[in-house]
Amino acid sequence: MLKLEGINRIFNETTPDEKIALDNINLDLKTGDFVTVIGSNGAGKSTMMNMISGALSPDFGTVEIDRKNVTKYPEYKRSHLIGRVFQDPMAGTAPTMTVEENLAIAYSRNKRRGLRIGVDKKRREFFRESLESLHLNLENRLTAKVGLLSGGERQALSLLMATFTKPSILLLDEHTAALDPSRAELITNLTKQLVEKDNLTTLMVTHNMQQALDLGNRLIMMDKGQIILEVDPEAKKDLTIADLMDAFQRIRGEKLVSDRTLLSV
Repeated sequence: MLKLEGINRIFNETTPDEKIALDNINLDLKTGDFVTVIGSNGAGKSTMMNMISGALSPDFGTVEIDRKNVTKYPEYKRSHLIGRVFQDPMAGTAPTMTVEENLAIAYSRNKRRGLRIGVDKKRREFFRESLESLHLNLENRLTAKVGLLSGGERQALSLLMATFTKPSILLLDEHTAALDPSRAELITNLTKQLVEKDNLTTLMVTHNMQQALDLGNRLIMMDKGQIILEVDPEAKKDLTIADLMDAFQRIRGEKLVSDRTLLSV
Protein backbone atom coordinates (compact mmCIF):
# COMPACT_ATOMS: atom_id res chain seq x y z
CA MET A 1 0.00 0.00 0.00
CA LEU A 2 2.84 2.39 0.91
CA LYS A 3 6.50 1.74 0.16
CA LEU A 4 9.46 4.01 0.77
CA GLU A 5 12.71 2.76 -0.68
CA GLY A 6 16.13 4.36 -0.18
CA ILE A 7 14.70 7.79 0.65
CA ASN A 8 17.34 10.47 1.26
CA ARG A 9 16.94 14.20 1.75
CA ILE A 10 19.56 16.80 2.63
CA PHE A 11 18.77 20.43 3.41
CA ASN A 12 21.25 23.26 2.71
CA GLU A 13 23.68 20.86 1.10
CA THR A 14 27.37 21.96 0.92
CA THR A 15 26.71 24.87 3.30
CA PRO A 16 27.62 25.26 6.99
CA ASP A 17 23.93 24.62 7.76
CA GLU A 18 23.82 21.27 5.94
CA LYS A 19 21.44 18.82 7.60
CA ILE A 20 20.72 15.21 6.66
CA ALA A 21 16.95 15.10 7.23
CA LEU A 22 16.35 11.57 5.92
CA ASP A 23 19.06 8.94 5.57
CA ASN A 24 18.20 5.82 3.55
CA ILE A 25 14.62 5.41 4.78
CA ASN A 26 12.99 2.07 3.89
CA LEU A 27 9.43 1.41 5.01
CA ASP A 28 6.71 -0.93 3.76
CA LEU A 29 3.07 -0.67 4.92
CA LYS A 30 0.54 -3.33 3.96
CA THR A 31 -3.18 -2.65 3.63
CA GLY A 32 -4.65 -1.97 7.06
CA ASP A 33 -1.32 -1.39 8.82
CA PHE A 34 -1.43 1.33 11.47
CA VAL A 35 2.14 2.43 12.19
CA THR A 36 2.94 4.85 14.99
CA VAL A 37 6.14 6.90 14.65
CA ILE A 38 8.14 8.25 17.59
CA GLY A 39 11.42 10.12 17.91
CA SER A 40 12.94 13.28 19.30
CA ASN A 41 12.65 16.71 17.66
CA GLY A 42 14.62 16.80 14.43
CA ALA A 43 14.50 13.03 13.99
CA GLY A 44 12.93 13.36 10.52
CA LYS A 45 9.36 12.35 11.33
CA SER A 46 7.54 15.28 9.75
CA THR A 47 10.01 15.39 6.85
CA MET A 48 9.09 11.78 6.09
CA MET A 49 5.38 12.69 6.18
CA ASN A 50 6.00 15.59 3.80
CA MET A 51 7.90 13.24 1.50
CA ILE A 52 4.92 10.89 1.38
CA SER A 53 2.40 13.68 0.79
CA GLY A 54 4.47 15.26 -1.97
CA ALA A 55 5.15 18.50 -0.11
CA LEU A 56 8.84 17.58 -0.41
CA SER A 57 10.75 15.54 -2.99
CA PRO A 58 13.57 13.11 -2.13
CA ASP A 59 17.11 13.64 -3.36
CA PHE A 60 17.23 9.89 -3.91
CA GLY A 61 14.79 7.02 -3.51
CA THR A 62 11.22 6.19 -4.49
CA VAL A 63 7.74 6.57 -3.02
CA GLU A 64 5.06 4.06 -4.00
CA ILE A 65 1.37 4.23 -3.12
CA ASP A 66 -0.98 1.48 -4.26
CA ARG A 67 1.97 -0.08 -6.14
CA LYS A 68 2.30 3.09 -8.23
CA ASN A 69 5.51 5.09 -8.29
CA VAL A 70 4.42 8.58 -7.23
CA THR A 71 7.90 9.95 -6.48
CA LYS A 72 7.62 12.68 -9.11
CA TYR A 73 3.93 13.43 -8.48
CA PRO A 74 3.34 16.91 -7.00
CA GLU A 75 1.29 17.22 -3.82
CA TYR A 76 -1.98 18.03 -5.59
CA LYS A 77 -1.69 14.94 -7.78
CA ARG A 78 -1.27 12.68 -4.72
CA SER A 79 -4.08 14.33 -2.76
CA HIS A 80 -6.76 11.89 -3.96
CA LEU A 81 -4.70 9.03 -2.49
CA ILE A 82 -3.88 10.67 0.84
CA GLY A 83 -5.82 12.02 3.81
CA ARG A 84 -3.83 14.15 6.25
CA VAL A 85 -4.47 15.74 9.62
CA PHE A 86 -1.95 18.27 10.97
CA GLN A 87 -0.96 19.27 14.50
CA ASP A 88 -2.61 22.69 14.11
CA PRO A 89 -6.42 22.34 14.33
CA MET A 90 -6.66 25.38 12.05
CA ALA A 91 -4.75 23.76 9.18
CA GLY A 92 -7.20 21.20 7.83
CA THR A 93 -10.36 23.25 7.37
CA ALA A 94 -11.59 26.50 5.84
CA PRO A 95 -12.59 28.81 8.74
CA THR A 96 -14.83 31.17 6.75
CA MET A 97 -16.90 28.32 5.34
CA THR A 98 -19.61 26.38 7.17
CA VAL A 99 -19.29 22.88 8.57
CA GLU A 100 -21.50 21.64 5.74
CA GLU A 101 -19.41 23.39 3.07
CA ASN A 102 -16.18 21.95 4.44
CA LEU A 103 -17.67 18.47 4.43
CA ALA A 104 -18.93 18.93 0.87
CA ILE A 105 -15.44 19.83 -0.35
CA ALA A 106 -13.93 16.80 1.40
CA TYR A 107 -16.68 14.54 0.07
CA SER A 108 -16.02 15.69 -3.50
CA ARG A 109 -12.23 15.30 -3.32
CA ASN A 110 -12.12 12.33 -5.69
CA LYS A 111 -15.00 13.43 -7.88
CA ARG A 112 -15.44 15.80 -10.79
CA ARG A 113 -16.86 19.08 -9.56
CA GLY A 114 -17.56 22.57 -10.77
CA LEU A 115 -17.21 25.84 -8.93
CA ARG A 116 -20.42 25.42 -6.93
CA ILE A 117 -20.65 23.32 -3.80
CA GLY A 118 -23.90 21.41 -4.09
CA VAL A 119 -25.51 19.76 -1.06
CA ASP A 120 -28.79 17.96 -1.62
CA LYS A 121 -31.08 16.47 1.01
CA LYS A 122 -29.54 12.99 0.76
CA ARG A 123 -25.98 14.26 1.15
CA ARG A 124 -26.94 16.54 4.02
CA GLU A 125 -28.42 13.56 5.86
CA PHE A 126 -25.20 11.63 5.24
CA PHE A 127 -23.25 14.51 6.74
CA ARG A 128 -25.50 14.53 9.81
CA GLU A 129 -25.06 10.80 10.34
CA SER A 130 -21.29 11.08 9.95
CA LEU A 131 -21.08 13.96 12.42
CA GLU A 132 -23.17 12.08 14.99
CA SER A 133 -20.30 9.61 15.37
CA LEU A 134 -18.18 12.45 16.81
CA HIS A 135 -20.58 12.99 19.74
CA LEU A 136 -19.94 16.74 19.63
CA ASN A 137 -23.40 17.89 18.50
CA LEU A 138 -21.90 19.15 15.23
CA GLU A 139 -24.72 17.46 13.31
CA ASN A 140 -26.92 20.31 14.57
CA ARG A 141 -24.44 22.99 13.55
CA LEU A 142 -24.09 22.35 9.82
CA THR A 143 -24.47 26.03 8.99
CA ALA A 144 -22.00 27.26 11.64
CA LYS A 145 -18.74 28.82 10.44
CA VAL A 146 -15.88 26.44 11.16
CA GLY A 147 -13.80 29.33 12.53
CA LEU A 148 -16.24 29.50 15.45
CA LEU A 149 -15.58 25.91 16.54
CA SER A 150 -13.23 25.01 19.38
CA GLY A 151 -9.84 23.47 18.62
CA GLY A 152 -11.04 20.00 19.56
CA GLU A 153 -14.21 20.29 17.48
CA ARG A 154 -12.24 21.53 14.51
CA GLN A 155 -9.67 18.74 14.79
CA ALA A 156 -12.45 16.16 14.99
CA LEU A 157 -13.96 17.66 11.85
CA SER A 158 -10.55 17.60 10.13
CA LEU A 159 -10.15 13.92 10.99
CA LEU A 160 -13.60 13.08 9.67
CA MET A 161 -12.92 15.02 6.46
CA ALA A 162 -9.57 13.27 5.95
CA THR A 163 -11.23 9.84 6.12
CA PHE A 164 -14.39 10.65 4.13
CA THR A 165 -13.09 9.26 0.85
CA LYS A 166 -11.34 6.25 2.46
CA PRO A 167 -7.87 7.33 1.31
CA SER A 168 -5.17 4.84 0.41
CA ILE A 169 -2.96 6.40 3.12
CA LEU A 170 -3.97 8.39 6.20
CA LEU A 171 -1.22 10.64 7.61
CA LEU A 172 -1.62 11.92 11.18
CA ASP A 173 1.10 14.42 12.06
CA GLU A 174 0.96 14.92 15.87
CA HIS A 175 -2.75 15.60 15.44
CA THR A 176 -3.52 15.62 19.19
CA ALA A 177 -0.46 17.56 20.41
CA ALA A 178 -2.10 21.00 20.42
CA LEU A 179 -5.20 19.90 22.35
CA ASP A 180 -5.95 19.81 26.06
CA PRO A 181 -5.90 16.30 27.64
CA SER A 182 -9.66 15.68 27.46
CA ARG A 183 -9.92 16.75 23.82
CA ALA A 184 -6.75 14.82 22.95
CA GLU A 185 -8.32 11.69 24.42
CA LEU A 186 -11.49 12.28 22.40
CA ILE A 187 -9.52 12.65 19.16
CA THR A 188 -7.40 9.58 20.00
CA ASN A 189 -10.51 7.46 20.52
CA LEU A 190 -12.09 8.86 17.36
CA THR A 191 -8.92 8.05 15.42
CA LYS A 192 -9.04 4.44 16.53
CA GLN A 193 -12.74 4.21 15.68
CA LEU A 194 -12.43 5.64 12.15
CA VAL A 195 -9.27 3.72 11.25
CA GLU A 196 -10.74 0.41 12.39
CA LYS A 197 -14.12 1.04 10.73
CA ASP A 198 -12.63 1.50 7.28
CA ASN A 199 -9.43 -0.55 7.78
CA LEU A 200 -7.37 2.50 6.80
CA THR A 201 -3.64 2.19 6.22
CA THR A 202 -2.29 4.78 8.63
CA LEU A 203 0.98 6.45 9.60
CA MET A 204 0.82 8.50 12.81
CA VAL A 205 3.58 10.70 14.24
CA THR A 206 3.37 11.32 17.99
CA HIS A 207 5.55 12.47 20.88
CA ASN A 208 3.23 10.67 23.30
CA MET A 209 4.83 7.26 23.81
CA GLN A 210 1.79 5.82 25.59
CA GLN A 211 -0.37 6.85 22.65
CA ALA A 212 2.16 5.22 20.30
CA LEU A 213 1.82 1.99 22.26
CA ASP A 214 -1.97 2.09 22.58
CA LEU A 215 -2.72 2.75 18.92
CA GLY A 216 -1.79 0.76 15.84
CA ASN A 217 -0.27 -2.63 15.16
CA ARG A 218 3.30 -1.53 14.38
CA LEU A 219 5.75 1.05 15.73
CA ILE A 220 8.91 2.66 14.41
CA MET A 221 11.44 4.88 16.15
CA MET A 222 13.42 7.52 14.28
CA ASP A 223 16.62 9.36 15.17
CA LYS A 224 18.79 11.69 13.11
CA GLY A 225 16.96 10.93 9.88
CA GLN A 226 17.04 7.15 10.25
CA ILE A 227 14.61 4.45 11.32
CA ILE A 228 16.53 2.93 14.22
CA LEU A 229 13.87 0.54 15.54
CA GLU A 230 10.91 -1.33 14.06
CA VAL A 231 8.46 -3.20 16.28
CA ASP A 232 6.19 -5.83 14.73
CA PRO A 233 2.60 -6.53 15.87
CA GLU A 234 3.50 -9.44 18.15
CA ALA A 235 6.28 -7.61 19.98
CA LYS A 236 4.24 -4.41 20.29
CA LYS A 237 1.57 -6.10 22.41
CA ASP A 238 3.81 -6.37 25.49
CA LEU A 239 5.96 -3.28 24.91
CA THR A 240 6.23 -0.61 27.63
CA ILE A 241 7.49 2.96 27.72
CA ALA A 242 10.48 1.75 29.72
CA ASP A 243 11.27 -0.75 26.96
CA LEU A 244 11.23 2.05 24.38
CA MET A 245 13.49 4.27 26.46
CA ASP A 246 15.94 1.41 27.03
CA ALA A 247 15.98 0.58 23.32
CA PHE A 248 16.60 4.22 22.40
CA GLN A 249 19.53 4.55 24.82
CA ARG A 250 21.03 1.22 23.76
CA ILE A 251 20.78 1.88 20.02
CA ARG A 252 22.11 5.43 20.38
CA GLY A 253 24.99 4.13 22.48
CA GLU A 254 25.84 1.43 19.94
CA LYS A 255 25.73 3.98 17.11
CA LEU A 256 27.99 6.36 19.02
CA VAL A 257 30.55 3.60 19.56
CA SER A 258 30.32 2.65 15.88
CA ASP A 259 30.83 6.27 14.75
CA ARG A 260 33.86 6.64 17.03
CA THR A 261 35.31 3.42 15.63
CA LEU A 262 34.91 4.72 12.07
CA LEU A 263 36.57 8.00 12.98
CA SER A 264 39.55 6.21 14.51
CA VAL A 265 40.22 4.03 11.48
